[in-house]
Amino acid sequence: MNFSLLVLGAPYSDQSVSTALRFAEAVTATGNSIYRIFFFHDGVNNGNALITPPQDENNIPAQWQQLAQHHGIDLVICIASALKRGVLDNVEADRYEQSGDNLADGFNISGLGQLIDASVYSDRLVTFGP
Repeated sequence: MNFSLLVLGAPYSDQSVSTALRFAEAVTATGNSIYRIFFFHDGVNNGNALITPPQDENNIPAQWQQLAQHHGIDLVICIASALKRGVLDNVEADRYEQSGDNLADGFNISGLGQLIDASVYSDRLVTFGP
C-alpha cells in the first residue's frame, strides 16, 4: 500500500509529530511505501535546519531526514506556511532579500498542488496534528 502523510504540528509542540514519525517508520518496516510527507501550517518547522534540541532529546528534523534518505521519500514544505514562519530555502531567501536560508537538507519547498498530487497517487493520506 502506498501512503502519504500530512503533518500539521511543529516538532516538540505536541505528540502528533512523534506519532507521525513512528507511523512512517512502521509503514516502511512492513513493506509498504510512502509517496510523500507534506508539512503544512506549524508542521513546516520540521524542516528548519536551525532547530537544535538538547543532546538527551530526539532530533526530530534529523529523523525525518534519515527516514527520507533511507526510503526515498519526498519531504515537502508548504511555501505559504514556510514564508509566514521564516523557513526559507536559498531561492526564497534571495527573492525576499533575506540574509540567509534555513531549510534543512532533504526538504523541498512547494505549493499545495503537491498535497493534491499526494492524495491522488497514494492509497491513503493520513493526517497528523492539532
